[in-house]
Amino acid sequence: MATKHEQILCFIESLKVGNKISVRQIAKELNVSEGTAYRAIKEAENKGLVSTIERVGTIRIERKQKENFENLTFAEIVSIVDGQVLGGRDGLYKTLNKFVIGAMKLDAMMRYTEKDSLLIVGNRTEAHQLALKEGAAVLITGGFDTDDATKQLADQKQLPIISTSYDTFTVAAMINRAIYDQLIKKEIVVVGDIFNKVEDTYFLKTKDQVAKWYEWEDITTHSRYPVVDEKNKVVGIVTSKDVIGRKMDMLIEKVMTKNPLTVMKETSLAYAAHMMVWEGIEIMPVVDQHHHLVGLISRQDVLKALQHIQKQPQVGETIDDIVSNYFDHSPTDPHHSTYHAEITPQMTNQLGTLSYGVFVSFVIESARRLLRHQKKGDLVVENITVYFIKPIQLETTVTFQPKIIDAGRKSAKVDIEVFHEKKVVGKAMLMAQLIDR
Repeated sequence: MATKHEQILCFIESLKVGNKISVRQIAKELNVSEGTAYRAIKEAENKGLVSTIERVGTIRIERKQKENFENLTFAEIVSIVDGQVLGGRDGLYKTLNKFVIGAMKLDAMMRYTEKDSLLIVGNRTEAHQLALKEGAAVLITGGFDTDDATKQLADQKQLPIISTSYDTFTVAAMINRAIYDQLIKKEIVVVGDIFNKVEDTYFLKTKDQVAKWYEWEDITTHSRYPVVDEKNKVVGIVTSKDVIGRKMDMLIEKVMTKNPLTVMKETSLAYAAHMMVWEGIEIMPVVDQHHHLVGLISRQDVLKALQHIQKQPQVGETIDDIVSNYFDHSPTDPHHSTYHAEITPQMTNQLGTLSYGVFVSFVIESARRLLRHQKKGDLVVENITVYFIKPIQLETTVTFQPKIIDAGRKSAKVDIEVFHEKKVVGKAMLMAQLIDR
């Protein structure tokens, strides 16, 4: 039996794209409290099923697939530019394919304006109307309005006409930044990208007997299985350690380890890998928000996927990518593994010196490269201690000298000294768990 929360989410998903919904309407139609309706709508927003816009309300939007993640909806454009919707509200759920800046003569502008595009233009009413007739939405910059005939045309064509107080250049930069951020999100691999689905997963039920564990072990050669109750909720995990010496007719619920660590499909792969390495876990159940079993990930699959990701080119550049790109091996000192980096404006804080966050990223990168160079494998950071850091100026070249203090099969300690012009400007110690390559 589905909970009220699940029923509301199913109802929202069944709505036609473009439908408006409200807390009161959901509460009335499904006979639930307004608090329950509000929480379900918020979750639907997090899942990308609906979008809430000031002075417009909440509307059902197209759920994005990862392949077209960088395409924005007009509803998202309204949020990005702090816009006001002047007309065509019914089309806010639609996705735009490109945007055109209307800084040219009218006929030239129309050559670039096509269906499902967005024309960014100032106070030019004729351009607004022509764009709508071509099937394009309009974003008016500078806080200008448009005439009533254009608003009516927008309503008729179900194409949004939006006004923003920002200028054209700022708006284009804001939209570009949003697309760029979406590209970075698209690249983040999550558990849902690699997990084994429940139909391909071997698991046990609480009322199964220990004999069932041995049956599965013969088939799969694995020794660890999730345990579910009668509602398919994950309640435990069973390993060889739990069943050794137990009677064959003993119930699984009597021998299992309760409350095992689980992940969701939305969990990032890096986080899952960290948990599995940290806890020494070989498999992990994948659950939905109600803790129902939806699949399984194995440590081997996770580490393989992580190694594959590290070899792929990045489309969107994160702070760590910037750090890595500006980090070079210095062959000048034969006795030490030495790396140097030039401090660029993006790496600085408001005082114009190296940001503490970027400093820590450099420390991790130097330790990672040293461990890789010495064939120790990759690392999952356990602890970083920064003993001191002096202000490091913009456009200076800084040298990092990492040194392994202790390295075992599963962990390592690395001491990192940071120099500028042969003076120590920073010192840190890093402790990490090692991942076999």
